[in-house]
Amino acid sequence: MLKKSLFVFLCLLPLFAFSQKKGKLNARSNPSNQKTISDKDKAASSPKDSVATIDMYKIISFDRDTTYVDTALTLKKEYEVNYLRKDNFGLLSLSNDGGAYNLLDFGLNKFDPFPQMGFKAKHVAYQEVEDIKYYNVATPYTDLMYRSVLGQGQILDAFITLNTSENLNFAAGYKGLRSLGRYINELSSNGIFKLSGSYNTTDKRYMLRAHFTGQDFSNQENGGIVEPELFEQSDPPFNQRERLEVYMRDGKSLLKGNRYFVDHTFRLSKTNPNSLVFHHQFNYENKSYEFSAGTNASVGLSERFGDSYASIVNNKTRYNRMYNLIGAAYTNEKIGKLEFYLDDFNYNYFYKSVIIADGQLATPNSISDDIVTYGAKYIYQKDKWKGSVLVSNSITDQSLANMEASVRYKLNDDFEFCGKYQNMNKLPDNNYQLYQSTYKSYNWPYDVEDDDNDVKTDFKNEKINNFEFEAKTKWLNASVQYSILNDHLFFNRVYPDPAPAEDEVEPLLVKPQQFDGTINYLSVKANREFRLGKFALDNTVLFQNVQQSANVLNVPSLLTRNTLYYTDRAFKKALFFQTGVTFQYFTKYYANGYNPVISEFYSQDATKTGNFPLIDFFINAKIQEFRLFIKAEHLNSSFSGYNYFSAPNYPYMDFTIRFGVVWDFFS
Repeated sequence: MLKKSLFVFLCLLPLFAFSQKKGKLNARSNPSNQKTISDKDKAASSPKDSVATIDMYKIISFDRDTTYVDTALTLKKEYEVNYLRKDNFGLLSLSNDGGAYNLLDFGLNKFDPFPQMGFKAKHVAYQEVEDIKYYNVATPYTDLMYRSVLGQGQILDAFITLNTSENLNFAAGYKGLRSLGRYINELSSNGIFKLSGSYNTTDKRYMLRAHFTGQDFSNQENGGIVEPELFEQSDPPFNQRERLEVYMRDGKSLLKGNRYFVDHTFRLSKTNPNSLVFHHQFNYENKSYEFSAGTNASVGLSERFGDSYASIVNNKTRYNRMYNLIGAAYTNEKIGKLEFYLDDFNYNYFYKSVIIADGQLATPNSISDDIVTYGAKYIYQKDKWKGSVLVSNSITDQSLANMEASVRYKLNDDFEFCGKYQNMNKLPDNNYQLYQSTYKSYNWPYDVEDDDNDVKTDFKNEKINNFEFEAKTKWLNASVQYSILNDHLFFNRVYPDPAPAEDEVEPLLVKPQQFDGTINYLSVKANREFRLGKFALDNTVLFQNVQQSANVLNVPSLLTRNTLYYTDRAFKKALFFQTGVTFQYFTKYYANGYNPVISEFYSQDATKTGNFPLIDFFINAKIQEFRLFIKAEHLNSSFSGYNYFSAPNYPYMDFTIRFGVVWDFFS
C-alpha cells in the first residue's frame, strides 16, 4: 500500500509543481455555516490578485447541496485532520490507525431498508455512494493531506479536480495509509481510489454524474492482548507494548470493493424548465471480505475461537449487487418537485464451499434475492424553507417499507432549525443470515439437529422509528434524537458450558441474535463556544439514555469534549496560528467487544470500559493555503492510569506526537 501511495503521489506531483500559480486566489470560507468571508480575511487578500471568487469552487453532494472550498484554519479543521477526515466525536478507535472504531454515539448509525453485506467494523472508512462529492471549479484545484501514524508509515490523501469546460468536470483522488502500530500483528494498510465526473448541457436539459471507486482495507488482526492486567500495570518490560502477548500473531483481514455508479436526468422539453424530467440511476458493486490465520505461530488461536475444521483458517465472503432506478419527475417553481420511481435491488452473497456435518448439509453457501420497490419523493424549497417526503414499499414478496420526512427553516446565517422523521421496515443484513468459517462455532445457519452450534437465522425485519430535531443558533447548537427499535438484530457473546478451567483460554464465541423486546434510545447533544478576546472555549456534550430489558444496546450515558485554545497572527499577520488543549471523557459502560473473525462489534455484559480522560495538546498554523497541524495526543497516558480500553482486551492508543499538513493549490 505504501508503494501504491508513493506511486500515485509521484504521478500527480508534476501537476502540483508546474500547474499551480501563486496569487490566483485567496480562498477563505466556512461551509459549515455558509457565512461570508470575515473582514480580517478580506483585508488579508488583495483584490488585484484574485481572478476567481470562492463561490466559483463548488462542492456538490449526492443530494445536490452545494458548499465551497474551505481553506480557513478553524477548530473544526483541527477535529477533521485524521484518517477519516471528519469530526470523529462519538467514535473511539482501537490501538492503531486504519482499524476499527467502537461506536460511542448510537446516533451516528444510518439506517437502510435494503439488506447490506455486513462486516460493519470494516466499513467505517469505506466510501459509500453518499460520500462521493462532485465539483465545479473555475480553475484546477488540488488538495493534499499528510499525517503521521503509529510506528512506520503515513497517511497520504491526494486529490485534484478540474473543469475542461464550464459544463464538464473531472476529479481524481487516492488516500493511502500504512501504519505499523505498537502491538504485535496490527499493521494497517489501506487504499481508496476514486474517479468522478459530472456533465450538463448549457440549458441543463441533460445532467450526468458518475464515479468509480476501488477500495481495499487490509489489517493484521491480533485478537487483543491476552492479559489486560499487565497492560493496566504497565511495569517494565510491559510498558513496551510489543512485549504484551496477543491471541493471534498471524491473523489478517481484508475487505475489497469496486463500485460503478451513474446518475443522470433528461428534461423532456427544450425550453420549459417545468416540464417532465426522466431519471435513471445505476449502481453496480462487488465486494469480498476475507479472514485468514494459521495455528502454527499463534497463541491460543484454536481455543480462542473454538475448534476448527483445519489448521489453516481461510474464510472468504463474496458479495455483489446491482441497483437500478427509473423515475419521472415534475418540477414547478410554486409547488416544488414530485418524482415517482421504480427501483430494482439485486444481490448475491456467497461462498465457494459448503459445510457438511453428519452426512448432511449443515451450512449452505449462498443467499440471493431480487427486490423491486416503488416510491415517491416530494421536495419543496422556497425562500427560507426546504422540505422533503419519501415513501417507498416493496412490490415483490419481501416485506420492506420506508418513509422519511424532513423540514428545514433557515432564518439567517445565525438561526437554522431542522426536523426529521424516519419509519423503516428493514431487511436483515446478509451476515446475520449466513456466515461460513473454518471455525466450527462460526457457521450459521447450522441445521444439524441437537447440535450446540444451532443458530436461528429466520429473523424478522427490524422496525425502526426515528425522530430528530436540530437547532443552530448564535448562542447554542443543539440536537435531540429519539429512536424506537423493535426486533433489533445484534451480535451477542455466548459463553461455553461448562466454563473453561483457569489455565485454559476463554473462548470468544459470538452469534447473531434478535431482541424480541423494544429498545428506546434518547440522546441530547449540545455545542457552545465561548470567546474572550483571543481565547475561546469550545464545548460539546452528549447525553444518552437507553431503556431496554437486557444489555443489548450499550452506550455511555455521557460524552464530553472541551477545547480551550488561543488564536493570533504573527510575522506581520502573514502567519495565523491556534494552540490549545482538548479534554475528552466518557462514562463507564459495557463497551461492545470487537471480533476480528466477523469484523463486527458484539454486545457483552462482563467488562466495563470508560471513565478515563483523554487530553491532547495542539499547535496549528496557516500561511496562505498551507496548514500545519502538530498534536501531542493522549499526553496524560503515563500519569492518569493505564485503564484506557477501546473494547475488552483492546487498549486505546498510548501517547504519541502527530504531525499533519493540508495544502490547497489553485491555478
